[in-house]
Amino acid sequence: MSNGINPNNKKAPKSNNNNNYQFWLIAVLIVLIIGVTYLSRGNAAVEITQRQFEKMLLAGDIQEVIVVDKEEVEVTLKKEAINKYSSQLELQKSPLASDRGPHFHFRIISPDNFSERFEQIQQKVDDENRIGFRTEKRSNFTNMLLNWGFFFLMIIAIWYLSRRMIGGGPGGQIFNIGKSRAALFDADNKVKITFNDVAGLDEAKEEIKEIVDFLKNPTKFTNLGGKIPKGALLVGPPGTGKTLLAKAVAGEANVPFFTLSGSDFVEMFVGVGAARVRDLFRQAKEKAPCIVFIDEIDAIGRMRGRGAMPGANDERENTLNSLLVEMDGFGTDSGVIILAATNRPDVLDSALLRPGRFDRQISIDKPDILGREAIFKVHLSPLKLSDNVDIKKLAAQTPGFAGAEIANVCNEAALIAARKDKKQVEMDDFQDAIDRVIGGLEKKNKIIMPEEKRTVAYHEAGHAVAGWFLEHADPLVKVSIVPRGVAALGYAQYLPREQFLYTTEQLFDEMCMTLGGRVAEEITFEKISTGALSDLERITKMAYSMVAIYGMNDKIGNISFYDSKQSEYAFTKPYSEDTAKTIDEEVRKLIDKAYQHTKELLTARRKELEIIAQELLKREIIFQNDLEDLIGKRPSERQTSYEQYVKSVQEKNGSSDTAKEDSVLPEEKA
Repeated sequence: MSNGINPNNKKAPKSNNNNNYQFWLIAVLIVLIIGVTYLSRGNAAVEITQRQFEKMLLAGDIQEVIVVDKEEVEVTLKKEAINKYSSQLELQKSPLASDRGPHFHFRIISPDNFSERFEQIQQKVDDENRIGFRTEKRSNFTNMLLNWGFFFLMIIAIWYLSRRMIGGGPGGQIFNIGKSRAALFDADNKVKITFNDVAGLDEAKEEIKEIVDFLKNPTKFTNLGGKIPKGALLVGPPGTGKTLLAKAVAGEANVPFFTLSGSDFVEMFVGVGAARVRDLFRQAKEKAPCIVFIDEIDAIGRMRGRGAMPGANDERENTLNSLLVEMDGFGTDSGVIILAATNRPDVLDSALLRPGRFDRQISIDKPDILGREAIFKVHLSPLKLSDNVDIKKLAAQTPGFAGAEIANVCNEAALIAARKDKKQVEMDDFQDAIDRVIGGLEKKNKIIMPEEKRTVAYHEAGHAVAGWFLEHADPLVKVSIVPRGVAALGYAQYLPREQFLYTTEQLFDEMCMTLGGRVAEEITFEKISTGALSDLERITKMAYSMVAIYGMNDKIGNISFYDSKQSEYAFTKPYSEDTAKTIDEEVRKLIDKAYQHTKELLTARRKELEIIAQELLKREIIFQNDLEDLIGKRPSERQTSYEQYVKSVQEKNGSSDTAKEDSVLPEEKA
């Protein structure tokens, strides 16, 4: 779309058949000249001396002798003599060397002297081996073609390629290497995505809409003395909709919209990145007012001075310097608004983030339950849904999902329903799709030894029972021992609350629930397995975070050793060796305390552990309502985010129904 061609234009594009004919003509000429040269050189004669020629003549190995232009003698061997001289004189091997001649050649000074010497030798040869020689006059056209053909052909090829390169046609852009690669969307080729297609980002849309409204109706703001922001930086995790929001701006704005990636400025040639930045802003100023969107700006906007060699010419820094000057330099013109997106704002240069360049940093986080419901509505609209599909339940069962993951869930549900030959997508399909996204591909046919399956059942039952009786643990959704993904032989799915602050008690109970699998193996089989690898990794990170980052340890105190601007490849720690030793000791004590607490809990609940494990071995999947039937209701029941959400909606609508009647959990049995 960067060429600005109107797809609705009725005029047919100009044909490129002429260029194709030129290309094929040059290709055929190259093949012909190479072929002629190869065949000629394949028969090329080996140069010898006249004395060697006389020995061949005496031996009777020569079939024909030709004197060419009274200067050169060409010698053709008999077929039975070719192998004899090919090894001695290193005769050039070619497909035609055994069938054709000449095989040897040598130059002579005087034809008369050669003729006299030839007759003298012939008198010494047997009658049957005597031969004569003949003379020929040849033109130099073939040699001239071979010598000068490639020269003229190279001139024609360079002229042809230069026309295509300078003209921007297919075949190369070597002379346009400093040109911007931005795609232009204007009135002729508009983007079809609008703000209606962007859900769950209401606050971010309001910020972006102001920029679009300013371009559409600038007097509304300038009458009050306001100025349009020069740039807005979209910051958020991957998949949250930063690029989608920029596409919506392109679809809503009635001004030219340039879009490109930060990597488009990166090139192996020195100065190309800066040249492309200058060319981009030159084009933007010609189209002003307009919007320029740079996706993944961290490719060129990294903090300067890191990793650069002393005295080296850092091409990336030169590109960034050019971008800084163009965004708010001495001669900057108004009317060009810069939008950029990144998921790594911590690595960006501070000069790029200051007001005047990027006046606004718009944070786009993962959506909450309301945002997920809105995103589900967008992605479910093209699907044929069954009546039992509850969007609110789907939003509640996908905490922490970004917009891209929700889109993946909807697509996977449709594929699963089609695989089962259903006419509509049902709630069961969405449950399977969520499991597919969280745990990976289900592998029912995977061969597992009976003792391994029993170990997995008790491991997952340990997680379920520990989380069921811990006060601050997240409510359970389902437990499964069906293998999924690469190495997961089972998993337990929980429904975490929509919260941003966690207390020490909540984190401790989370560690205990995570250790439930390892503890269940120990108290049941009196031995442990490698199945708790991911659990141990999780609690280790959690324990170190509690001690060294969140200040939740009495011995370390209210100190945080976390540095958000520290490089991930840093080799130094902001504390001494003694402090590091203390941190390790406190982490070990915390994990040992959680392990002991979990062991006491599961030992006291050994009966419930056996019931859940045996049920898993029978059915492989059990849900929360199954746990209530097997071991009773949860002692410390608390409302989930979904129940709180439904209750608030009902109170707002004046409904007398309770949220508990509409459970978040699937009703079907395994």
